[in-house]
Parts: sequence; C-alpha cells; structure tokens
Amino acid sequence: MIRTPPLSLKRAAIAVAAAAALGTSALPRADETSCSPFTPLIMGQEEFVYVWTLGVEGVGDGSDKLVTVDVNPKSKTYGKVIASLSVGGRNEVHHLGLSDDRRYLWGGGLDSSKIFVFDIHSDPAKPRLAQAIDDFVEKSGGIVGPHTFYATPGRMIITGLSNNRDHGGTTAHVVYNNQGKHVQTVPIPTAEIGGVQGDGYNYDVAINPAKNAMISTSFTGWNNYMMDLGKLVKDGEAMKRFGNTTVMWDYKAMKPIKIFNTPGAPLEARWSWQRGDNWAVTTAALTSKIWVFRQDGKGEWQAHEVGTIGDPAQIPLPVDISLTRDGKGLWINTFMDGTTRYWDFSDPMKPQEVYTKKIGSQVNMVSQSYDGKRVYFTSSLLANWDKKGADDEQYLKMYHWDGKALKEGFTIDFYKEKLGRAHHMKFQVRDMSKLKPLHAASDNPESLRMAAGTER
Repeated sequence: MIRTPPLSLKRAAIAVAAAAALGTSALPRADETSCSPFTPLIMGQEEFVYVWTLGVEGVGDGSDKLVTVDVNPKSKTYGKVIASLSVGGRNEVHHLGLSDDRRYLWGGGLDSSKIFVFDIHSDPAKPRLAQAIDDFVEKSGGIVGPHTFYATPGRMIITGLSNNRDHGGTTAHVVYNNQGKHVQTVPIPTAEIGGVQGDGYNYDVAINPAKNAMISTSFTGWNNYMMDLGKLVKDGEAMKRFGNTTVMWDYKAMKPIKIFNTPGAPLEARWSWQRGDNWAVTTAALTSKIWVFRQDGKGEWQAHEVGTIGDPAQIPLPVDISLTRDGKGLWINTFMDGTTRYWDFSDPMKPQEVYTKKIGSQVNMVSQSYDGKRVYFTSSLLANWDKKGADDEQYLKMYHWDGKALKEGFTIDFYKEKLGRAHHMKFQVRDMSKLKPLHAASDNPESLRMAAGTER
C-alpha cells in the first residue's frame, strides 16, 4: 500500500490540543456520519459525498463501486455523479470508515470479507484504490464479514459479523494498523458478565475517549444476512439467530466490562458529544425499541428502554440513526415503510417523535451535515433484503432541514445511472488543513494516554 506516513500519536495530541486552544472544544459536535472522535470533522459545507454501492448483475458493469457525488452548491456539477470507481465483482459491500487523518477511506464486503482502502486526499474528486486486503479471514483468525470501520490513532477497529466455522454470529472486533496490517483480534464475550450472558454477536462500535468507554451492538451471522429476507422471516430457527445484547467496554484495555439485554438486534450506536453528556443511544431493528446507555450517580453504566418506533407489530425495521450535533435530536430511518423519523432528544430519558417523512419505498442510511441543515439518505440495506419489483428503489437523496420540515434538494436514481444499490455514505472536502477532531479526546489528560493504548 503506497501512502504517506500515518498520523503519529504526537501529531494526534497536537491536533487535539490545537482544537482546544482555538476554543472549538466548547462547541457542540455533530454526528457527521458517525465519525470517530479521533477523525477531523467537516464543520462547514461538505463538497463531496462518497457512496459505497452494491453491484447488480446486468446493471452497468455489475460490480461494486465507490461513487463520488459533487455536493458543493457553488459547483457546476452540483448534485451530479462525477466519478465512479469499480472494485470488480460483487462483495456485498456495506459500510465505510474514515482513517484518523481523513486521508483514507476503508470499506468492506460482508460476503467476500475483502477490504478496500481508498486514497481520498490526493484528488478528493476522484478517489483511487490504494490497497485491497483479501486475507482478512486468515489474519483475523476466522472472522467473516467486516462491517464497521472505526478509527483510533494509527489504528482501525473493524467489527466482524460472522465466522468461517459455522457462519453464525459468534465473532470479534479486529484491529488493523493504518498500513493495512492485522494487529489483534478481540472476541465478543460469550460468558456471563454482570449477570447477563454474552451471545458473541457484533455489529457497530463507538468510542467515548473521555469516559474510556466503548460500546458495541449486535446483529446476525452470514447464514442470515445472506439469506433472502422473505425466506428468513418464515424460518423460525433462523429468526432466533439474532443478537440480543449490547456490550460496554473498557476502551483502553479493549475488555468488556458490562453486558446489557437489548433484544432484537440493536444496530447503530452513537454517543452524544454535547459537553456534560454521558450517554449513548441505539435502536433495535426487530423490536423497534430505543435504548439509552447512561452512567448513574455511582458512575455505573445502565441501559434504559426509552421509546418505541412506529408499530412493532408491523416490523417497521429501524435501521440507521443520526444524532444531531448537540445531542438534542435523532434521525431514525425505518426501512420497511421508507420513512425517516425525527425524535426530540432534549431529555434522552423521555424522547418524543416530532416529525416524520416518507423518503421512498425503502430507506436505509442517513447522514447529516455538521450544522444539521443538510440530511442525506440512501436506499439499500442488503442485496437479499431489499424490496423487489417497483419497490426496489435505489437512490441518493439530499434534503434541506430548517428544524421543522425536510425540503428536497436533489435526487440521484442509481439504477438510472447504472450504478447499482446505494448504501453507505461519507463526506469529504478538498482542503482538510482546517479540519479539527471532536473535543471528546481532550476532555481529560488521561484520554491521550488511552489513545496510546491503541498503539500496541
């Protein structure tokens, strides 16, 4: 892999200290498509959106692609596809993750277990493939389905969804360095911790360095996520094979400290970065519940069921979520009814749904800008779970949000453009020199030493 030297821990410390010195630590921080707190954020206007796209046989070249869309409103090609980079073949590509210096973009395939690392700094308008990692299963000790890519200083934490022994849900976190080399594999607990039995399932991960806390959620294994959804829901035994736990970890030590019962496949995890907040949130796909994880008066992490999304009997299937910069609002997408829902999180223990809008026949991912004024949506969940026929819409849509209603800005039909199924999104700008990371890493001196723990 040809690339510039990784951001050193010393440089990471300087960047964080500079952010604090400039007073940016006093500002609320955005979800900005769920960036790691160690990754510099785009606090102004994003210029490009990268869309990780599943290839479809007979559509274009049929291969998975990284698609670049110009979203600079001053550009002549605003709202248009300006580049498309095929990776060859169909891998069931899913999520993307930015490196700790925002110069590289990692993406994985849930079926092939291949990992693709893109150079997005040399020419942000036209990414290039810098490295393809095809020995993830071997190096990780049999982990299958690289899902979340979450940056720490000099490292990338990759959540695996399955294993090569039985293609079930017992799996691990896998840590790589910025050069694309395997560092360690950390199993998801299957033993009892704090009175709750671990189930070994995995999905998403999010870190709060100030609290030395990492939270991980759970989904299902290869046997299920590669099965046709109609067949899956009729298979009683298969429907039992979903994760029902969320795990809180000691981030520095990479050790589980508490397991929570959160039935029904808790998916995306998000921390509130508002200063003084000490909570994270997730939603459970199969039970339509919202869970908040918060420290009590003794500093112990506790799980709280705080809301119900739609009518669980109709299986709305909540999927992606996006937390506002101040932690006071949460976008929740429900796949089956193609609807996005905005929840008022002013009181995270008593959130309220205050706005809904149908985006399409199906909707999956949601990403909002730092200022919360622009919200982007894509359509695809999994190749075998997407709707069929006329309801199989594949798109990228951008809306303007004024705090009261969404107003459509532009739509790109990915089938019409022969690009395939639009899944995950990440933002980029041409000039990254002024970007700063989240304040959380500088909230206490110990946090930088915690970051050093990832430099093993």
